[in-house]
Amino acid sequence: MKTEQAELIAIQALGHIAADEELLFAFVDLCGLAPNELRARAGEPEILGGVLDFLLMDEKRLLSFCEAADLKPEIPGLARRLLPGGEEVHWT
Repeated sequence: MKTEQAELIAIQALGHIAADEELLFAFVDLCGLAPNELRARAGEPEILGGVLDFLLMDEKRLLSFCEAADLKPEIPGLARRLLPGGEEVHWT
């Protein structure tokens, strides 16, 4: 996987989160960004890494996204490692 693919997966994940009001509010609350700031910064690699972190924190969220995006559950974790801060993440 290349960085561009990782970013595309994270953008898909953000779309998945944005389509669910409850998930979107939980993500915005966790990351501390106002919705308009999130829209303005949505393509930034650091934000995209945070999107994947948010999904990877909860198995139900992760599996829901993977099912919707037709991805194997390990793909978002692989993508996360390619975005800023991902090299520091140790998923067990």
